[in-house]
Amino acid sequence: MPSALTDLCRYPIVQAPMAGGVSCPQLVAAVAEAGGLGFLAAGYKTADGMYNDIKQVRGLTGQPFGVNLFMPQPNLADPSAVEVYRHQLAGEATWYETPLGETDSGGDDGYEAKLAILLEDPVPVVSFTFGCPTRDTLDAFAAAGTYTVVTVTTPEEAQAAQWAGADAVCAQGVEAGGHQSTHRDDPQADGIGTGLLSLVAQVRETVQIPVIAAGGLMRGSQIAAVLAAGADAAQLGTAFLICPESGAHLLHKQALTNPLFVRTTLTRAFSGRPARGLVNRFVREHGPYAPAAYPQVHQLTAPLRKAAAKAGDAQGMALWAGQGHRMARELTAGRLVALLAEELDAARAAVSTRSTQ
Repeated sequence: MPSALTDLCRYPIVQAPMAGGVSCPQLVAAVAEAGGLGFLAAGYKTADGMYNDIKQVRGLTGQPFGVNLFMPQPNLADPSAVEVYRHQLAGEATWYETPLGETDSGGDDGYEAKLAILLEDPVPVVSFTFGCPTRDTLDAFAAAGTYTVVTVTTPEEAQAAQWAGADAVCAQGVEAGGHQSTHRDDPQADGIGTGLLSLVAQVRETVQIPVIAAGGLMRGSQIAAVLAAGADAAQLGTAFLICPESGAHLLHKQALTNPLFVRTTLTRAFSGRPARGLVNRFVREHGPYAPAAYPQVHQLTAPLRKAAAKAGDAQGMALWAGQGHRMARELTAGRLVALLAEELDAARAAVSTRSTQ
């Protein structure tokens, strides 16, 4: 088991855990074999599903890898607001000929069962999204030899993670694709976020534990920039989403560089929690009215998203993407890790040369 962040991978390159099937075992293993740190996403999976993915990764590589867990969410949703949104989506249900999802399955994502598996049969790294575990939980992972990472969006969240006993934090800038990993979902903070370089610098001055930087990174030169700002490693998601090993839907992969999708935005339209994705019809029509209700909205729209994908309609899918999505390169995961490492070395060499001139 690793004792430090630098023991986890040859290069300071982390493949972000992307829930919904994107971070599949094949992608995780390919990244790990190439010298990066691959991450399985346990979010939205059952505990057994997570364990099966872990077994697959172990069968594909002997290199370290991580598993990401969603923290249980308090039920703060207004039931009447969820019902209003259900009525608003009635036309979508008719269009896609599918019923809307039920919203009574809870918000813990099988957290305790997943913890039990990961403590009984430890993996090298476990990270957490949407909050910070208790000290007891982090201490239990430390006793098991597992390296722990808490995803944060503010210096205050980073400080709380350090106090709780996390080994490292992943500082997520507002540029990041997918869900914003705020520890408290505050609708009053919608549209407010800190850019990655500023966040890394602030977090670096707040905590003494290693910092992984995440948010819109697509090139090795950007990795060099966040390392210079104080990060110990860089986490990339959208850059790996387009790889052939990724489990993302083909329409999702194609949309990243499709000129029809020119920008991203933070929206609650698909899940009830702020998440950055490509602006499509569904986001334009429903984003302004989606309530702060996670995971209820996620559960409500799940059949619609599945039906849109089956129909080949990217305008009804959740096309999560970071701000750098147009820079995506269709390379194998192994080649992408190698190229990012080459670009990182070139950027460092260029800075060194300029500093001596």
